[in-house]
Amino acid sequence: MFNSQGVLRCARYAFMPNKLEFCGPDKNKDILHYCHTEEIDDGLNLILKEFQVLYPYLKFIAHFNQIKDPFDERVIEAYWIGNQLLENIDKSRLYNHLADEQQLKKKLNKKLFKKVVNKISLNAKPHHNFHVLNVLKRTGNIDMMHTLNSMDLCKISWGRIKKVNITNLEVEYNPLVFENNKLKLGLLINYKVLYQINNSGFIKKPQVNQLISFHWGFACEILNNLQVNNLKKYTQESIQLANLT
Repeated sequence: MFNSQGVLRCARYAFMPNKLEFCGPDKNKDILHYCHTEEIDDGLNLILKEFQVLYPYLKFIAHFNQIKDPFDERVIEAYWIGNQLLENIDKSRLYNHLADEQQLKKKLNKKLFKKVVNKISLNAKPHHNFHVLNVLKRTGNIDMMHTLNSMDLCKISWGRIKKVNITNLEVEYNPLVFENNKLKLGLLINYKVLYQINNSGFIKKPQVNQLISFHWGFACEILNNLQVNNLKKYTQESIQLANLT
C-alpha cells in the first residue's frame, strides 16, 4: 500500500527537474498527468524510486524517524520544505549516507568531498537545499558544477503571488545572490513562475497573496506560514554552511 498524498506531493517537486532531464527516468509526462489528475497508483511510486538523489534521502530520513514508508507525507515535507524530522538524524550515519548512498565519495574530488562532510558536525541536515547549496555539483543525470543561477533554480524557493496570468504567476521572492564573496538571499524581486503546461498544473486556482513553493521555475504547491518559516530556516542554515571555507 502506498501513501498517495505523500507520493503526489513529492512528485510535484520532482516534476520540473525531470522534465529538464536533470533527475530520474524520462517520465515527466506521466508525472504531470498523475499530479494534475491526482489519480494515483503504484506507477508513480515506482517512478520516484528511480530518482537517484531523491529516494535515498527519503529512505534515510524515514529510517531515523522510525517511519516505515519513505513516501510518508512527513518525510516528503522534511526533505523538500523542512520540519522536525530533520532534527532527529544521527550525524555519524549522515556521513555514510553522503559518502555511500549518495556516492559523493565517487562523484566529488577529495577536496570537495571533505568540505561537504566536514559540515556534518556543524549541523548539516539532509534537506534538499543543503544538497544543492553545499555539494556544488549536480549529482543526478547531469555531471557538471552548479552556477549561481542553477543553484537558485534548483533550490526550493518560496514567493507571494502578486498577479495570476494564464500560464504563469508573478511572485515576489528573494533570489540567491553572491555578495562580498558570500551567498545570501537578495532583496525581493518580481519573478514569473510557470504553473501550467498544456493546461495541466498542480495549483488549480491560485490567488493573489497566496504563498507558493517553486522548483526550477515551476509552481509546486501552496504553503502556509509555518511551512514558509521552516523553508526559510533550513535554507538559511544551508546558505550559512555553504559560506564556510
